[in-house]
Amino acid sequence: MKLISSKNNFLYIFFILAISLLYMPAILHAQSADDQPKKQVKYRKARALSTSTAKKMAKVYEALEEVDEKGEPNPDMETVIEILTDLRNQKDSLKSYDRSVMWNAWGYVYFSEEKYIKAIEAYNYLLNEPEGTIPLRVSALLTLGQLYLSQEDYNKGIKYILQWMDEVETVTAQAWQLLGRAYYSVGDYNKAISSLENAIALAEEEGYKPKESWYVILAASIGELKNEIGEKESYLRQLEIYEILVNLYPKKLYFIQLGGIYNELGRERDYMITLKAAYQKDMLNRETEYLALAQLLLLNQNPYWAAEVLVSGQNKIVTYNETKKDEVTGEEIKIEKTGPVIKETEKNLKLLADSWRMAQEIDKAIPVLEKAAKMSNDGKSYVLLGNLYLSEDKIEQAVDSIKKGLKKGKIDKISQVHLTLGQAYFELQKFDDAKKEFRIAARDKDKKVKTTANNWLKYTENEEIRVKNLALRREYIQSQS
Repeated sequence: MKLISSKNNFLYIFFILAISLLYMPAILHAQSADDQPKKQVKYRKARALSTSTAKKMAKVYEALEEVDEKGEPNPDMETVIEILTDLRNQKDSLKSYDRSVMWNAWGYVYFSEEKYIKAIEAYNYLLNEPEGTIPLRVSALLTLGQLYLSQEDYNKGIKYILQWMDEVETVTAQAWQLLGRAYYSVGDYNKAISSLENAIALAEEEGYKPKESWYVILAASIGELKNEIGEKESYLRQLEIYEILVNLYPKKLYFIQLGGIYNELGRERDYMITLKAAYQKDMLNRETEYLALAQLLLLNQNPYWAAEVLVSGQNKIVTYNETKKDEVTGEEIKIEKTGPVIKETEKNLKLLADSWRMAQEIDKAIPVLEKAAKMSNDGKSYVLLGNLYLSEDKIEQAVDSIKKGLKKGKIDKISQVHLTLGQAYFELQKFDDAKKEFRIAARDKDKKVKTTANNWLKYTENEEIRVKNLALRREYIQSQS
């Protein structure tokens, strides 16, 4: 876990604490590094350093405040360490308050150098000083809490933060969220939730936007309690948080998670609206996401939008990793490739064709279905393509497609297909071919299909005679002219 204080802020607090000179007594309980209570000690809000120590600490502060030619911080750490080492060597002769200021400075130095174990040791020494001031103590307690958390010693971190909360007048939102993170890390999710809810409420009272991570850990804590509070209750409580996240911190992850929760709760329309919002913000970049949105749009009777989503996915180019085995070593290697989000597979093309067809955009559905039919291992797509051609009065293309479908085979309700092909031949006045198809269809066991086929057969025979008679009449009229 990262420390929440920046080094600049930490240095500022360090200076404020060290130069405080007010004398205002207060009673607090001393606590040693191993958390064993001692006798009651009076801690003051401020004390004065001895003259000798004050002069040396003044030089420490000056060295820490040095800047370079550009005005950037450039502390003279060599001088700082030299002075502090001298003070530490004579610590037994220093007053308790002087030692507490010295240990505070050492804590800062070690903190700055990321020597966190040594920083912990220094701040614990500070807490053991009976004349340490209240500001030094509370600052040390909070910093120790953060340091222990950074070392993944969460239980000690929690103890120090709780002690800090007991010894300060006002607990901030930042402190509550820090405690919430710690409780989450040790698996105490109820306390994590309570702490983070306090943090969010306080932040709003203090007039600033709660941090993104606070909501994320809060949602995660609630998710961990689903066996305790029930899955539905867990989803409902997380739902409120993700609705806030997509508004305050609109990221793809939160839209996807919000949509997933809506889906789990059976709120398909809300799931669709959420995915569509992410799509309109150009956040979607995976095939599964585009396909899910398209299918939801179809379910909600928005086929045109579904088709538009699928087409945009075909046109959107992304970079992705593909795993391949090395031919020599046999090891798996990752290859970076670029390509469309939605690949032109048979399944995807069929979905697009269905979307255009349901949107009554037959002229757009036909070329898509032609591609799908060529890829297919069965004749179903060719048969559907033939029906689309028929609906557009493109009879020759309809016949050609249906015949290709029958040749590929694996077709459901094949008698119905022969019946449709016969109707197409009938429209072309290819009566012999039509009758052949109707006779095949009439062999079906389904009485309805058999009856329809026989009716068409009779109708075709009568129409054939009528057409022949018309032709003979035209020939006779032409011969008499």
